[in-house]
Amino acid sequence: MKILLTGSSGLLGHAYALAAVRRGHTVTALYHQNRPIADGLAKMIQLDASEPEELTKIAIELWPDAIVNCAAISNATSVEADAMRAEKINVALPRLLAQLSTHLGARLLHVSTDMVFDGQSEQPYRSTDMPAPTNLYGQTKLMAEREVLEHNPEDPVVLRIPILMGNSPGGRRSLHEKLIAVIQAGKKPKLFCDEMRQPCSASNVAEVLLELTERRDLHGLFHWAGSETLSRFEMGQRILKHFGLPLDAIESACRDDDSRPARLTFDLNPIVSKLKTKPIDFAAQLDELTSIEPLNA
Repeated sequence: MKILLTGSSGLLGHAYALAAVRRGHTVTALYHQNRPIADGLAKMIQLDASEPEELTKIAIELWPDAIVNCAAISNATSVEADAMRAEKINVALPRLLAQLSTHLGARLLHVSTDMVFDGQSEQPYRSTDMPAPTNLYGQTKLMAEREVLEHNPEDPVVLRIPILMGNSPGGRRSLHEKLIAVIQAGKKPKLFCDEMRQPCSASNVAEVLLELTERRDLHGLFHWAGSETLSRFEMGQRILKHFGLPLDAIESACRDDDSRPARLTFDLNPIVSKLKTKPIDFAAQLDELTSIEPLNA
C-alpha cells in the first residue's frame, strides 16, 4: 500500500512510519524541520504544510492508497501565540487532505484529540458526545474534524487520542522527556492531582492507525486511549519510580484554571471490539521508554 504521511518526525508520526514500514507498506514521509529517523521509507520530503500548492502536487504525483495526517501544532501555548499559523496547520491542512483524498480515492486517517471536550463529565466520553473545547487548540482540532468529515464523507477515519507516552525522535517532546528535562534543570515541577487523563503510548496508537489504514470496512469518528485513568501527578510519580528517581522531585498541585479540563477519559466502544490491537496499561507504556542519564547527586 502507498501511504502519504504528514507529521512524520513527530512522536506519533514517527511511530506510525516505523510500524507501516515493518508491515511492508511504501511510505512517503512529509516533514517540516526535523528529518524523520526511520529506515525503509520510500521517500522523505521537507515541506511547509501551510503551503497547499506543493502538497497538492506531491499527492497527485504519488496518488496514494492512504493519507495519514499526524501533523499538528499540539502545544496549546504555541497555538495561542500564533493563531494564524495554527489555523493553517490544524484546520486548513486537514481540509485540503480531505479534499485530496476524495479526489484520489484514498483512505484518509486524521488524528484528533481528547481536548475537544471540556472534561466536566464524570463518565467516559463517547464518540457521539457533544464536544466543548475549553481552549483555542481544542477549538482548532474540533474544526478540523468537521472539515474532514464534510470534505471526505465516503471513507474517512478521525481518531481522537489522549496524551501520549513514548520516545520522541529528538528525545525532547514526549511526556517523560519533558518532565525529566525540567527536573534535570534544577526545577521542581508541579503536577495536578485533580486532572485525570487516560494516557496511551504512541506505538499503540500507531498500531491502531495502521490497522485502520488497512481496514476499509471501518470509517467514521473513533476514540482510542490506554486502559488506565491516572492524574497528572500519579503519572509523574510512576515515571520517576520507573527510572529510579526520587519521588519528591515533583510536587502535587490543584488546578487553578478552568481552561484545563478536569477529567478526559474515553469510552472506546465500538472500535475496541473490532480491532486486533488492544489498549495497554501504564506499566506497559513505561516499559517502552528508553533509559535516561541519572540525575546529578
